[in-house]
Amino acid sequence: MQLCVDALDSHLAGNLVPLYVITSDEHLLALEAADKIRRSARANGCSERDVLIVDRSFKWSALLEANQSQSLFGDKKLIELRIPGGKPGKDGGQALQQYTATLNPDNVTIINLPKLDWATQKAAWVASLRQAAVYIDIPLVERAHLPNWIGVRLAAQQQSADHQSLDLIADRVEGNLLAAHQEIQKLAFLYPPDKLSFEQCHDAVLNVARYDVFKLNEAMLVGDATRLVRMMDSLKSEGEALPLVLWVVSEEIRTLLKLKSAAVQGRSIATLLKEYRIWGPRAKLIEPSLRRLSLATLEAALKDAAQVDKMVKGLRAKAFSGDAWDALLQLGLKVAQPRLFSGDKKLIKTVERDVKSKDINI
Repeated sequence: MQLCVDALDSHLAGNLVPLYVITSDEHLLALEAADKIRRSARANGCSERDVLIVDRSFKWSALLEANQSQSLFGDKKLIELRIPGGKPGKDGGQALQQYTATLNPDNVTIINLPKLDWATQKAAWVASLRQAAVYIDIPLVERAHLPNWIGVRLAAQQQSADHQSLDLIADRVEGNLLAAHQEIQKLAFLYPPDKLSFEQCHDAVLNVARYDVFKLNEAMLVGDATRLVRMMDSLKSEGEALPLVLWVVSEEIRTLLKLKSAAVQGRSIATLLKEYRIWGPRAKLIEPSLRRLSLATLEAALKDAAQVDKMVKGLRAKAFSGDAWDALLQLGLKVAQPRLFSGDKKLIKTVERDVKSKDINI
């Protein structure tokens, strides 16, 4: 049974089932969901708890034994199985299938998994879990939904904020939901229940954002120059490998160039997206970006990527001055905002002002 995490509270108000599976890369939300199940299990008589963590030395027989063994005092038992890598292997897959076929109705089991990739989701052991368990797949809180998520959390502690303040908090906690939770709680300690001002949020919330290098393409595709600068600055300060960042940017440019070249020749964008196996949210981002970007811009950007690659390797590049990170930022901005490089100095100053307003140096 598939269950949305938002419906977990109403589900737990009824009878518990023997098996729950939580899969997510949002550690905070996965932890909160597991805590709710634990509290409900304790309230229903599960006084003993076994925690099993799958590592290299883990014996899958321990899981089967925990399910079959009786509690010391004859009470119900809560069993937690954590699989940090998300891949139990052949023996683990067989053990999980056997486990789902022999569930002890007196116990409650929680299996914690990271977000499973497409291939793993097709495995037989995953199918058996989906069939036997309440399966809770918790998605990532994307940047576009983060202000609303923050607003809901503030409302739970009887506080609120306007859109500008919510965007500010989102900028400072993006990609770091555990820290975001702490910053929101801090607002409850510092200020009484009421509407928070922009100044209060600005002064209280620390910049704890953590950016995924593979999210850079989102900022480029939507043309969000301010976010792109913020992400580049954060990745640089965190010591992210420059060749990896360049590879991510270059691959996106290559993909856009292939799609644009084919589209110019009259091929349907929808057909091209299927051909290149691009779907979901990314397809929605690429389609408008192809309309915004010219073929000449993408060709020039790919040539510039080769120049940045020279700088990364310690060679001199005629097209850029400064360091390789600065050149890479210019490359990303060329794709995000082509007009910045068309001689429109007024537009460049506007972007610089927006960036500086968010406490970022360029």
